[in-house]
Amino acid sequence: MNAAAWPQAGGTFRLGDLAVERGGVIADAHLVWQTHGTLNAARDNVILYPCSYTAQHADMAWLIGPDGILDPTRWFIVIPDMFSNGLSSGAAETPDYPAVVTSRDNVLAQRRLLAEQFAITRLAAVYGFSMGAQQAYHWAALFPEAVERAIVVCGSARTATHNRIFLSSLLRTLEAAPEHLGGGRFSHEPRAALRAFAHIYASWALSQDFYRAGLHLTALGAPDLDTFLRTDWEERYHARRAANLYAQLVTWFHGDISANPLYGDDLVAALQAIRARVLLMPGRTDLYFPVADNAAEIAHLRHAELRPIPSVWGHRAGNPTASPEDFRFLKSAVRDWLDR
Repeated sequence: MNAAAWPQAGGTFRLGDLAVERGGVIADAHLVWQTHGTLNAARDNVILYPCSYTAQHADMAWLIGPDGILDPTRWFIVIPDMFSNGLSSGAAETPDYPAVVTSRDNVLAQRRLLAEQFAITRLAAVYGFSMGAQQAYHWAALFPEAVERAIVVCGSARTATHNRIFLSSLLRTLEAAPEHLGGGRFSHEPRAALRAFAHIYASWALSQDFYRAGLHLTALGAPDLDTFLRTDWEERYHARRAANLYAQLVTWFHGDISANPLYGDDLVAALQAIRARVLLMPGRTDLYFPVADNAAEIAHLRHAELRPIPSVWGHRAGNPTASPEDFRFLKSAVRDWLDR
């Protein structure tokens, strides 16, 4: 069955001037969205599928299908484009964009989208990878009674210190560009800095074991390392605007389900408040969100299971567009969780 064989829709949801939690306003804010499948009469077949870093809804649809990880013949799948992903309101397109827009800001906007656009108040599941997983965790903590399941793929409840150092290296690289005006704004696109940015990213997103096995050549088809870095990484980030890359890094850096008035920075209290059945799926070789982070979290969750992805693909084990083995593992685990 191809994508045209199930209902799809899309649009833009207007939020007005949106005040954010760390100060400032996103002027005339909007979320772009896409749906797959049909909302049933009871409105109880909804899966929210928030975006990962730089991803847009079209980039994420590969896992949706009757034989995919999320089945649109059973579920109504809503993809809200994250702030600063190039489609929804973002730093590159919005004057006076706030210095910090958090995952909580994204989730509160998504909640309005669901309620006002679709009259949805409860979710069968939130499924997210990476920054999308952080948003899934936020949903479960901020609205415990509204989320039945949270599927957290290569993500954590709080961005760890080691992860933040990686993010700091990317932020400092962008700030060092001659084109940087301050505060994540640029006079024009900093192509040399983005090339360095891409090379840093390539060293983290895939594991040492991945490169040792030469999978960048055999599995991904690059003739050599230089070509791989250019086609898989440099071109990817040159296709995004630097101000948006910067703003989303700031969002990721500040990821923390407890950093809000509801929990007052008490991570344990935030985890203990979650009522959803939580499936934690870290990658065994992920350098951003290691298994140990989720293992520490699960001790405080009411109903949770830890299923590490046994893969050498590092962080990309959770987004297995080119790894059939990882895809099968993820599909089996997620479908099992959705059947519970």
